[in-house]
Amino acid sequence: MKAKISICLLLLICAYSYAQIDQYSYKRELLGITDQWHKVVLPEDIYGKMSPELSDIRIFGLTETNDTIEASYLLQLKTEKVVGTEVKFKLLNTTHNEKGYYFTMEVPTEDSVNQLMLNFKQDNFDWMLSLEGSQNQQEWFNIVDDHRILSIKNAETNYQFTKVTFPETKYRYFRVLIKSKEKPDLSFAKIEFNEVTNGSFNKYAAEKFESIEDKKRKLTLVEIGLKTPVPVSSIKIDVKNTFDYYRPITISYLSDSVKTEKGYKYQYRQLASGTLSSFEKNEFVFESTVLQKLKISIYNQDNASLTIQKLTAKGYVHELVVRFTEPATYFLAYGNKKATKPNYDIERFVSNIPDTLTALNFGKEQLIDQKEVLGSEPLFKNKNWLWAIMTLLIIVLGWFSVKMIKTK
Repeated sequence: MKAKISICLLLLICAYSYAQIDQYSYKRELLGITDQWHKVVLPEDIYGKMSPELSDIRIFGLTETNDTIEASYLLQLKTEKVVGTEVKFKLLNTTHNEKGYYFTMEVPTEDSVNQLMLNFKQDNFDWMLSLEGSQNQQEWFNIVDDHRILSIKNAETNYQFTKVTFPETKYRYFRVLIKSKEKPDLSFAKIEFNEVTNGSFNKYAAEKFESIEDKKRKLTLVEIGLKTPVPVSSIKIDVKNTFDYYRPITISYLSDSVKTEKGYKYQYRQLASGTLSSFEKNEFVFESTVLQKLKISIYNQDNASLTIQKLTAKGYVHELVVRFTEPATYFLAYGNKKATKPNYDIERFVSNIPDTLTALNFGKEQLIDQKEVLGSEPLFKNKNWLWAIMTLLIIVLGWFSVKMIKTK
């Protein structure tokens, strides 16, 4: 009797697992499978049909015996990597002349450097800086000239820009000239070498671009609409104005909309905040988020509004690293906003993934009939049958338990 019950339970589990497949709305056949490991680069038009968390991606296979199997995958974002190494140095001396104040530093190693970070005890300064390098302190070579460093601190703003980035270079001595009549009170300095591995990005053109002036709140609202929902991880803002500026900004995206009697009510979530400044590149990086509409709030305070010339949205390329263990015809399935993120073993064995992977191609997108199953037909098409049989099994098991207790 126990064996029969176990078999029934097994059949129930199989039927339920098969029923899960038809809960996805779309599928695309994966073409060109020749190895155990491949990569699948997700196309741009797929994200609007998936859950925002990308938790409903599945790779199903149909074997020659008409069985349905599932392939494991690892979702990877092709992000850039920055490895920073601090290089030790000695501050040898501080001098000044009619040009300004000099800080001479010695790097006792042969390490390359490409960034200098400075911090001063003063607030509210605006200085020009030059950086030179030398091997013997006799002959000096220009590295950076007329680089602006700035600090603004008041009731509304706390902004500082004192980073100096330059091409990779190797000198024993570095000399910083700060062109100021006031003596800069240097609290600390840091010399670094930043090794950057570039990521892979997709650029997205704005289909809608609208700038609105809210004079009452002293801000500019810039609304951006993309063609389709896509993963965005950074926004670059190009300002047309040539005068100096620094403005606090927030970047938000449309996360939801609710229909009311007065129309739709839109809900926005903040992605990032910072300062729009004439001293920096004005590229704001945030966690990769699937979105279609963005809103940028620029707080002008009592200043004239800025003219936004161009906005560039970028997102990391998303790719799946897939392991195929059995011969089958495989499909990428998606479109189930109730699905949870799968938990595969390969996430714990990333070191075993080959360094070089061949990308697979896609067949045409197909709608999955909700009655369709990629493998065998489910044992019970109506889920009410499943619940009824599960209830019956519980009753039978309970009856046997009571009978065994009475026998004892």
